[in-house]
Amino acid sequence: MADKNTVFQQKLSLNLRGILMDLSKPRIMGILNLTPDSFYDGGRNNDSRSALNKAELMLTESADILDLGAYSSRPGADHISEVEELERLIPIVKAIVKEFPDAVLSIDTFRSEVAKAAINEGAHIINDISAGEMDKAMFETVAALRVPYILMHMRGTPQTMTGLTEYNDLITDVCYYFAAKIDQLKQLDVKDLIVDPGFGFAKTPEQSFELLKNLDYLKITGHPILAGLSRKSMIYKTLGTDADNALNGTIAANTIALMKGANILRVHDVKAAKEAIMIFEKVG
Repeated sequence: MADKNTVFQQKLSLNLRGILMDLSKPRIMGILNLTPDSFYDGGRNNDSRSALNKAELMLTESADILDLGAYSSRPGADHISEVEELERLIPIVKAIVKEFPDAVLSIDTFRSEVAKAAINEGAHIINDISAGEMDKAMFETVAALRVPYILMHMRGTPQTMTGLTEYNDLITDVCYYFAAKIDQLKQLDVKDLIVDPGFGFAKTPEQSFELLKNLDYLKITGHPILAGLSRKSMIYKTLGTDADNALNGTIAANTIALMKGANILRVHDVKAAKEAIMIFEKVG
């Protein structure tokens, strides 16, 4: 594997329906869960009014992207049908597009038909926890839609991933995984890609911290890096607390991610992330 200190040319912009988003400075992706069972805020944003209020708050606090998810990917989460995912998601997408037409919307789904429906209603980005593994039509769908695509490293499914944490060499395995996926996507002429190492997905807390320590290795992919650390078990288990009391640990982890080259922070707490970025930029 190449030396992580080697200078790699990263693509640091996204084409969002003809508008370019500059990723040379860190961006914030605010999490908007539309599920009853997400590990931190499940059930809080299930109706249109609650979701709109949350979206408005995050946009006011300087979220650059809103990430909407209607399928819980926490370990052991219940599997739901595509119909149910669409019924949860699409009315909220429509409501946010109408109320906040300038908002950039990312759709957290592994299903190509859900991705297509949301993009057709005005969303901009697809965020796929499975990097095309859970729906083999996803890559071709993203290519046809011509939208930015976030591919995350995971093994198995949310229901099975906790038993799939054995690696030959974690950092090397993750880098090779992305290299193979990016090659497939490039052959389909997908231009705007973002890589997410998948903290906590088929990784123990210790492995997740190893990934965080070596996050800058992912610059070898040539694409922006997304860090999704917010209130995760790797943080609250280390601190001996729970997700509700993991904000301080999240800020610390996000700051390390910024120092290691993260371009996008995916967070529940936008104001705290914005303040962390402001301090980082004073020395970064």
